[in-house]
Amino acid sequence: MPVSPFLDPSFQIRWSKLTADQIAPAIEDALRVSQAAIDRIASQDLGSLSYENTFLALEHATEALNVAWGKVTHLQSVADSPALREAHNAMLPKVSAFYASIPLNAALWERLKRFSETPAARALQGVHRRFLDETVADFRQQGADLSAEKRARLEALQSELAQLTQKYSENVLDATNAWQLLIDDEARLAGLPAHAKAAARRNAEAKGIGSADKPVWRFTLHMPSQEPFMTYLEDGALRQQMWEAAIAVGAREPHDNTPIIPKILALRAEKAELLGKPHFSDLTLERRMAKSGAQALAFVADLQQRTQSAFHGECRELEIFRAQQAGSDPEPLAPWELAYWSEKLRKARYDLDEEQLRPYFPMDRVISGLFEIAQRVFRIRIIECPAGAVEVWDPQVKYYRLEDGAGRHLGSFYADWYPRESKRGGAWMNYLITGGPRPDGSREPHLGLICGNMTPPEGDRPALLTHNEVETVFHEFGHLIHHLLGDVEIKSLNGVNVAWDFVELPSQLMENWCWERESLDLFARHFQTGERIPDALFAKMVAAKNFRSACAMMRQLAFAKMDLALHMRAGEFSRLPDVEPAARALVADCLMPTEPPAPTIVKRFTHIFSDPVGYASGYYSYKWAEVLDADAFTRFQREGIFNADVGAEFVDRILSKGNSVDPAELYRSFMGREPDLGALLRRSGLVDS
Repeated sequence: MPVSPFLDPSFQIRWSKLTADQIAPAIEDALRVSQAAIDRIASQDLGSLSYENTFLALEHATEALNVAWGKVTHLQSVADSPALREAHNAMLPKVSAFYASIPLNAALWERLKRFSETPAARALQGVHRRFLDETVADFRQQGADLSAEKRARLEALQSELAQLTQKYSENVLDATNAWQLLIDDEARLAGLPAHAKAAARRNAEAKGIGSADKPVWRFTLHMPSQEPFMTYLEDGALRQQMWEAAIAVGAREPHDNTPIIPKILALRAEKAELLGKPHFSDLTLERRMAKSGAQALAFVADLQQRTQSAFHGECRELEIFRAQQAGSDPEPLAPWELAYWSEKLRKARYDLDEEQLRPYFPMDRVISGLFEIAQRVFRIRIIECPAGAVEVWDPQVKYYRLEDGAGRHLGSFYADWYPRESKRGGAWMNYLITGGPRPDGSREPHLGLICGNMTPPEGDRPALLTHNEVETVFHEFGHLIHHLLGDVEIKSLNGVNVAWDFVELPSQLMENWCWERESLDLFARHFQTGERIPDALFAKMVAAKNFRSACAMMRQLAFAKMDLALHMRAGEFSRLPDVEPAARALVADCLMPTEPPAPTIVKRFTHIFSDPVGYASGYYSYKWAEVLDADAFTRFQREGIFNADVGAEFVDRILSKGNSVDPAELYRSFMGREPDLGALLRRSGLVDS
């Protein structure tokens, strides 16, 4: 009988064969195999326990399910369809229940715990000792020591959480896709960059709207459409219309997340209580670098206090600038005016229009430059495979092979950069296969992917990115090489499977090369002339780098503060029919004053509500890791931004190690000391260098 393509372990995935009708039988089969493997471990004779037949056996027990379900969830992210969604949602409760049941399996836990207390366990060293300790901690954190009654409740709770968070995510995606704005009067598009106008016209044509004689421009809530619209369009009424649509995502029927949020918070709080923690934040952060909700919140509060004065100054400055332009008294701006007037102020101060930079960032050059930098710094080689040589899930997707300096195949990856309606928003990295060292000394390659929703090509013109999009490409690649350069023999400890407040270090570190003249000159070339960014334009770009950096900092701190408060005080919020007013009050001191007041993103905050855990209680991690990356990059600045010896140390001491060593220890091994919070403040221009 042929193997289901979802269960096929082959490195080359047959995407064309992965159809919705095959999901249920494949996942049911993988669940049976995995459960049988768990049962074998749980029925071991207590007198014959070993590391191999307990912990290592557990590591391998769910491999087939992990890979198969990973394909399903990936396809839902990049090629969503009614049939796929239905098949995914039908299996989601079973898969969630299975994973939740593992640490709650009393017989399994008895054997793991029994072996962990033996002299053989105490004799384990290195990655195997780390794996045993992490597994025991995982089991305890997920309820292994609970009574049978509480274990049953936790299993049911986990399944319900998986379904609710999936519905939250679907509501955001569906509400985003449901809205469009059609403009048939070109005069109303004054101020909009030519590329955005052309994209909107093509978007309409693709939907069969408008004609050559009577063109129509179609705008959506996807970022490549929304961002230039809100930043440059002179028509304030149209900007208001789009802003009102954006804040309605997840807030109105039939895609309303209002009743879902209190349920998610209540279930997370109940989970924490079952596991003996005062709230979900303490449960989640116990084994992360911050260790507790209180410490994470203190970190956020510290950064807020250090940023507050500059933030108030930037807010007032924008109000005064707008008033001067309008010949009126300073007063709070409308929310749909913020991006527009911020761009006006930046242009006035630095004579810099972000659109001036776009011609210097054609996607193909950005990618080749990124690869060149990575090759120089990390001593790797990246080769693009010819179109058609490997199956992909969409014709836009490219496939690459990554080798070390000796030509050894370390891994391969897919890149999917442009928006589609069947693809979720944002940018992300994920993995499909985890390889690593084999017992015989050889190395199994890893397989990963990076996705985004960047400005697409326009007709014969290549995709021209904003500088922010360039940073995003570099960011996701940083996550990718964390996976592909992983050299940990225990797969569950490889790559990005690290503490959540450490995982952004490699990705955010990569963004630094987007600001250095030496690295930009490798790829930032005009798409028509091949000229590098002119010195005068580069000087403006660098001068404007920290424009309104306090506002940008405070925006992220508002998200982090809201996330932590919602989960540390879930008892209050889960009783509210609508958390929005209380959530806004929590972070009001982090928000720029506007009239009318802008709501928070709580109803479309997919980072913390579209997954049973995800970034819940962990959004602070972005700033936490930004402290690490700003500090770590100072080594490259001192010793050379292309210094391959420093790069090799970063690979050896951080990227290759995954979660095989405590992250604080890894960081100290690279920097030789504890992280310096001042590095981030200096880079952001919030304190003197």
